[in-house]
Amino acid sequence: MNEGAEYEKFTQEIYNEILKNQSVKNIDVKHNVKLVGKSGQKHQIDVYWEYQYDNTTFKIAIECKNYNHTVSISKVRDFFGVLYDLEDVKGIMVTKKGYQEGARKFGEHYGIDLMELREPEEGEAIVAETTLTFDCSVRHRLFLVDEDWAKVHNLNIQLYKQQLDWLSFPVCGKWINATHIPLTTKEDKIRNSEGKVIVDIRKLGEELSKKSQQDGDCVYRFEDAYVKTECGDIKIKEVKFEYENYAETKQIKIDAQNITKAILKNAINKEVLFIGKTFNDLLNNREEKKGSMPQIKKH
Repeated sequence: MNEGAEYEKFTQEIYNEILKNQSVKNIDVKHNVKLVGKSGQKHQIDVYWEYQYDNTTFKIAIECKNYNHTVSISKVRDFFGVLYDLEDVKGIMVTKKGYQEGARKFGEHYGIDLMELREPEEGEAIVAETTLTFDCSVRHRLFLVDEDWAKVHNLNIQLYKQQLDWLSFPVCGKWINATHIPLTTKEDKIRNSEGKVIVDIRKLGEELSKKSQQDGDCVYRFEDAYVKTECGDIKIKEVKFEYENYAETKQIKIDAQNITKAILKNAINKEVLFIGKTFNDLLNNREEKKGSMPQIKKH
């Protein structure tokens, strides 16, 4: 089956799905129908749709244009000529890429529904979108290094602060002038010069968690205190628990692409209809994925 005929069958299938969800009787959607016009001329109709609603019979001729470009006014004019020759048949034209401005104006004037029908493209089946703002609070554990001790032990604190700024993303000058800085410790203990544990840093943090963050930053001072790092023991004067409050905004989108079979868009009034996949469609997709998986040979 060529691509044009496949698109016609796809159109037939979609309009069948639409009719199933509406209160109509005597549903009949046919592919490749010949209709005789008032002139006696036979016209080939890609999809013919006939149904009854409220005791009234509706006849629809659907012209399918499987183009990779927009439809020109000449194609809509040709279809209008077919409709003019038929008896009480309304026209719908469907295509994938839309219509040129002249075609839209001509179709709107003569009552021809110009539709875009295709499988959803990336980002086209967003059915809901909202923006949420979260107020967040992060607690940083910082240390005030004894600079006199650092000089004696050839520990360049300023160079370390520069490295912290370079490692930040985006690069900033947050740490170069800061008094308290982060250190990667090998344990959550503060010890004195004899190696005895003075306090457990983790427990200090847990005690703070029980208090209100509105009390602000909290500083603990020490006289003879060291922390173990990858560079060895470092003498500190203070431990500071600093709170950073910020608002985080997240955009949440509900994308129905995986469960949407087709998008039907009216090119004139811009109304959009999402046609969902049936159980059989989902089952077929699952089987197709299975078939595309590489087979493992048993030895």
